[in-house]
Amino acid sequence: MWHRIWREWDWTVVICTLLLISVGVVIIGSATHVNRDGLDINDLVSKQLMFFVINTVVIVMMQWFDYRRLRSWGRPLYFITILLLVAVMLIGTSALGAQRWIQIGPITIQPSEFTKLLMIISMAQMMENRVNKLNTFRSLVPIVLYVGIPTLLVFKQPDLGTSLVYLAILCGMLFVAGIRMRLAQIIVGVAVVLAPLGWFVLQEYQKQRILVFLNPNIDPSGAGYHIIQSKIAIGSGMILGKGLFEGTQSQLNFLPENHTDFIFSVIGEELGFVGCVIVLLLLFLLIYRSIMIARSANDTFGTLLATGIGSMLVFEVLVNVGMTTGIMPVTGIPLPFISYGVSALTTNMISVGLLLNIAMHRKKLMF
Repeated sequence: MWHRIWREWDWTVVICTLLLISVGVVIIGSATHVNRDGLDINDLVSKQLMFFVINTVVIVMMQWFDYRRLRSWGRPLYFITILLLVAVMLIGTSALGAQRWIQIGPITIQPSEFTKLLMIISMAQMMENRVNKLNTFRSLVPIVLYVGIPTLLVFKQPDLGTSLVYLAILCGMLFVAGIRMRLAQIIVGVAVVLAPLGWFVLQEYQKQRILVFLNPNIDPSGAGYHIIQSKIAIGSGMILGKGLFEGTQSQLNFLPENHTDFIFSVIGEELGFVGCVIVLLLLFLLIYRSIMIARSANDTFGTLLATGIGSMLVFEVLVNVGMTTGIMPVTGIPLPFISYGVSALTTNMISVGLLLNIAMHRKKLMF
């Protein structure tokens, strides 16, 4: 097995993942090395490193497991997803106006992060036998209901960002499953027409974020503060950046959430345009390889799994980078592999483990 891992792993995926996590740990340390707001750099960095090591062991152990056996776990994992999301509503802890976390001893987990991968597996199992059969609205109803229930539970927390991740995963998998293009066009058209009605179901702070996205200066010291400070940080980094531990916006605490949601702003300020390009290139290569693994998978289930993982990464990168640069509304979506967060790191690394497992059973992969 060790020989097979060495020979058949997709080493581009491995190297990109290791480099991204390394950058993340360094930037987390830089963003939090000034002890403030109860943050302890040693605690944050050590936790991130500890779970990186644990997840690395899990990834290696996963290679002794054939991913195709997950096919029979689709429904149980779906019910586990529902139970986790209901548990958050009943016993979850609140922070920043949302109830998304469960406290287990010294560790705080965010179940909605784990459910992204659980939903990818469940959706792949459900859609496997529907490939090239999605030609009518009636054929889509079971899938929409299947994804709609956990999406509404997450939206209720409220967590608009993660609920949109579910929909992004669904769109990617429907495309690969061969949804009729005319049908997709009608759905997109109806969604665009009905989108304004969504305003009335948003929380007040979510409405404020959209207004601030359109004009950050309407509330520069309140809801618009994050975006303004983020753009100042990225712009001030210019080409080569100010250097690690030298970013004034981050070090002087002007930039909120600089080790989680706005960590890309720290990269822009301290590593500059060059650092941002390198990080985005690594993310692009990882996403590209997920697409190639999906294309070369030996079965439809593997193709859908890899597609779901790739769709998740694409959406999270676009939204996180978009919100930090001011071209998208602010949401609580972390930058994959880089932002601090035990739950997000674990989900992303196990997703990589699945990609590597699919790659080991694939047909010959062409660049």
